[in-house]
Amino acid sequence: MTVHTVPALSDNYIWLITDDERHCAIVDPGDANVVLDALERLNLTPVAILLTHHHWDHSDGIPTLVERFNIPVHGPANEAQRLVTHPHRQGDEFDIPNVGHFTVLDTPGHTLGHISFYSPGMLFCGDTLFTAGSGRLFEGSAAQMQASLAKIAELPDDTLIYCGHEYTADNLRFASHVEPNNPDIAKRVAQVAAAREKGQPCVPAPLGLEKATNPFLRVNIPELKMAAELHEKRPLPTDSDVLSAVRKWKDLFDGLKPL
Repeated sequence: MTVHTVPALSDNYIWLITDDERHCAIVDPGDANVVLDALERLNLTPVAILLTHHHWDHSDGIPTLVERFNIPVHGPANEAQRLVTHPHRQGDEFDIPNVGHFTVLDTPGHTLGHISFYSPGMLFCGDTLFTAGSGRLFEGSAAQMQASLAKIAELPDDTLIYCGHEYTADNLRFASHVEPNNPDIAKRVAQVAAAREKGQPCVPAPLGLEKATNPFLRVNIPELKMAAELHEKRPLPTDSDVLSAVRKWKDLFDGLKPL
């Protein structure tokens, strides 16, 4: 499969997935206009929409696209019912002709019904896992997010992570703060800075790189756990306790109130 990148809004990514360079599935279309422009430029005809969660910046373009092309919307069984025509939950598998075969993972945390779409070699994970970061806990719990990220971490290391936003540089600033002696993070910071200076996207990224540099996938690593405990000034006995602490730390680091 080929995946085309469509930048949208201020920092969103919409993905166009194709296997024949004529038909495509659209992932998380928060803006119909940029999708329509990309379809014309690439000479692609959409045959389906994949929706990971209900937030407006991932879904606002759906009504226009459905009206224009009369295509199905594959999305979470537990949210966005007014938009989703083909609801899915953990373990569901389906084919999109001329695009590919997908397996659904339940990945709640950012929202309660969030799902991700896996096809060998690639994962479309919305706002659950970001490059070098993870989504905020707007609806779900730290335990739910930890279970979702642990599920993703079981995928092959060469799986490319197609997330919904370009937050890589900002996320790496926090990762460097949490693990200042991690050489993999330092190397990635330099690489991302060079790419962004050229206007290049830093998504997708391989899961193996995320495991080495993303604090939210490293809550079971002793160095990360120790840093979180020092920050919290208390023991953190479980992985979800560590993730909760790191999430609050990141919110404060960004100048946001913790949820």
